Amino acid sequence: MNLACASCPVRERAACAVLTEAERGELARAGRTVKLKRGEMLFAAGDEDHACATLLRGALKVSAVDREGEERILALIHPAGFVGELFQPFAHHDVVALTDCELCVFARREMEAALERHPALARAMLRRSQDDLHAARELLELTGKQDAATRLAGLIMAMARAASDSPCHPSQAFDLPLTRGEMAQMLGLTIETVSRRMSKFEKDGLIAKKGARGIELVDPARLEALVGVGL
Repeated sequence: MNLACASCPVRERAACAVLTEAERGELARAGRTVKLKRGEMLFAAGDEDHACATLLRGALKVSAVDREGEERILALIHPAGFVGELFQPFAHHDVVALTDCELCVFARREMEAALERHPALARAMLRRSQDDLHAARELLELTGKQDAATRLAGLIMAMARAASDSPCHPSQAFDLPLTRGEMAQMLGLTIETVSRRMSKFEKDGLIAKKGARGIELVDPARLEALVGVGL
């Protein structure tokens, strides 16, 4: 499916926002829209079909399988996020849809050519990669915090910031892209501990559940304070 930049939900936040309308149209002709269902794989470890993508809707996880056969979630990709290695294949990582997703996908050679033609795009991609790396490091650092409440509060706030259209404020209401089991695995906790802590957060007036996956931040300042306690 051809790309439709005019109706793109992340057109002002994605790296290609630095391009003119004509330049964006030229780039769009080189790409295609891909839709994934929850659980479908975008890239597999060792995939030689080099490609890269910008996420328009949904959420992705970047994961690896350790020697014991356990999956480790290394990073989360949210709308406007870029995924793909321009200079080498995904040797060790899988990229899988956490929810139904829609993406702009480009062959690596097409993206490399666009970066050569448009230095502003290359700089924007570098900034995006730096931001994504910082976010991934913050998530991984949560597992080193001793208190389960601190770990879970940090993950909730990270997902709230990722769900927001503003870099200054977290989203007050959003859908959790991770299941309780995935949150437990990512934080080095048990599912039971995550469930108990989520229930306590709700009882204490920090969050409110909205349906099966929805969550509202009732008192984000107190959640942030919990994260600070574990620093």
